Amino acid sequence: MPLPLVYHEDYSPPFPAGHRFPMEKFRLLRDHLVDSGLTSDAELQRPELCPAEILALVHCPDYIARYMAGELSYEDQRRLGLPWSEALARRTVRAVGGSLLTAELALQHGLACHLAGGTHHAHYDFPSGFCIFNDLAVIARYLLEAGRVHRVLIFDCDVHQGDGTARLLEDEPDAITVSLHCEQNFPARKAQSDWDIPLPRGMGDADYLKVVDDTLNYLLPIYQPDLVLYDAGVDVHKDDALGYLQLTDAGLAARDEAVLHHCLGRDIPVLGVIGGGYSKDHAALARRHGILHHSAARVWAARGLR
Repeated sequence: MPLPLVYHEDYSPPFPAGHRFPMEKFRLLRDHLVDSGLTSDAELQRPELCPAEILALVHCPDYIARYMAGELSYEDQRRLGLPWSEALARRTVRAVGGSLLTAELALQHGLACHLAGGTHHAHYDFPSGFCIFNDLAVIARYLLEAGRVHRVLIFDCDVHQGDGTARLLEDEPDAITVSLHCEQNFPARKAQSDWDIPLPRGMGDADYLKVVDDTLNYLLPIYQPDLVLYDAGVDVHKDDALGYLQLTDAGLAARDEAVLHHCLGRDIPVLGVIGGGYSKDHAALARRHGILHHSAARVWAARGLR
């Protein structure tokens, strides 16, 4: 069996030309993975919409209803930074469903990756930073309440702190939030994760990879999670428009493979989501996001997973 990958055509709805958020990157990522021979369209698994009652495990029902109806306040729209449309609302709920499906596949096979996900700035009753509903928090709460897992560790390597995830799960002792992020970056007011690891501007491959190795070598034996949710943001890349760190393509690949080997070497299943990445060159950005999936495929083959 090939590496389980999750995608849906809803992920790149029509979007204003020149908008800061590269909405077409999801479709371009899918095209890149197919064109590079990593997968085929038929092998990609398509998710259902996430039910409202599952979203409501971490989000205010009134907020969910207001967003789906296109009735956010001006302040919330400004915090979000995305223009509302029915297609975007459907895409948002579908993408959370995609992360849920990826979690199920990871528990079944040991490893699975989403071609979206990582919306870690979304809060209980308001959006933020291009994030509407928080798929990482939804997955953690859903799997814990369903008794599918006893402990989840969220390893967030997006360049921005996972502030929404930290706040949504601050009263959930069995969801461990870990955020490696550039200290001088969005959000200006940080939340308190279980483990915050602020990084200085300009950090490159070698120093970053040492932090990843040291962190996982320390935390995984302590918590022994049943599942790791890995946010593989590529906005740590040296060419990212919003990043301030200096990782190369090789550094991203080494990071992704290190995270997967650390977890799978301890028999801990891993779900990978793509997290943030920003560039005017959307095709180059899609290839950068694809480093996660190519890295995961190498680990999948090396470990003989199926």
